[in-house]
Amino acid sequence: MNARHPTFLPQRSRGFTLVELMVTIAIALFLMGGLARIVQNMRASYGNQQNMAQLQDVQRFAMTVLTDVVQSAGYFPTPNAQTLQTALPAAAPFVVGQSLYGVVAAGAPDTLQVRYRTVANDGVILCDGSANTATAAPGKTFTNVFTVVPPVGTTPGRLWCTVNNGGPAAPGVTLAEGVTNMVVWYGVKRTTPVTVDYNVDTYLRANNMSATDWQNVTSVKVVLTFTNPLFGQGTQPATLNFERVIPVMGRAGIHS
Repeated sequence: MNARHPTFLPQRSRGFTLVELMVTIAIALFLMGGLARIVQNMRASYGNQQNMAQLQDVQRFAMTVLTDVVQSAGYFPTPNAQTLQTALPAAAPFVVGQSLYGVVAAGAPDTLQVRYRTVANDGVILCDGSANTATAAPGKTFTNVFTVVPPVGTTPGRLWCTVNNGGPAAPGVTLAEGVTNMVVWYGVKRTTPVTVDYNVDTYLRANNMSATDWQNVTSVKVVLTFTNPLFGQGTQPATLNFERVIPVMGRAGIHS
C-alpha cells in the first residue's frame, strides 16, 4: 500500500485590505487633528497670558508715574524761607498757590496739570522720568501735563506727558500705549467743618471745580481706559478701566 504524501498548497499572502487602510488613516488623521487643536489652544492661552501680563505692566507703570507726580503737588523745598504762595506764583492757568489744574472737554479725555518746586538733586521726579539737577535754592517751578492722544487708524492711543519749567517747551514722552481715555476726579471738602481738616467729602470733575476748590484738593482719582487685548474672545469688552485714588501728600497725614 502506497503511502499518501500530503499535498502542500501554497499559502496566500496576508495584508491590509483597502477598507482597513482607510479606517487606519481616518483614525490617524483624527488623532493628529486633536493634537493640533491642543497645541493651538495652548499657544492661544499663552499668548493671552502674555498680552494680559503686558497690559498689567503698562497699567502699573502709568499709575506709578501719575502717583509720584500727583503726590508731589504743591511741594516746595524751602518751607523755612517760603510759603506755598511765594513758592508757586501765578502762572496761567494757575493762580497763586495753586498746584493742580484740569480740563474737561466734551467727547475728549481729561487733561491734568500738576506743579511743584524743586531744587538740584532733591529726588523729586518729573513725569518724563527726569529730575532737576541744576537749580539751587529756592528752586524752580515745574508743571507736569498729562494728556491722552486718542488712537488714529491702526495707531494705538497713548498717555502723554510734557514738562514745563517756564522756558522752552520740552518734548513730550509716551508713558503708556493702548490708553484711550483719562477721567480725573478731584477730592475736596465742601461742607463747613467745625475744625479745620483736609478730609474729602466730594469728588468733582474739573468743570465743576470752583476757585476755592482748586486750592483745597486733598486727593485725586484717576481713571485710565485701556484697549482690551482679549476683545473679541467670548464676552470680553473692548476696553478695561484701571483707577487709583492718589493722596496729595502736602494735605495728608496730621491734617486729616
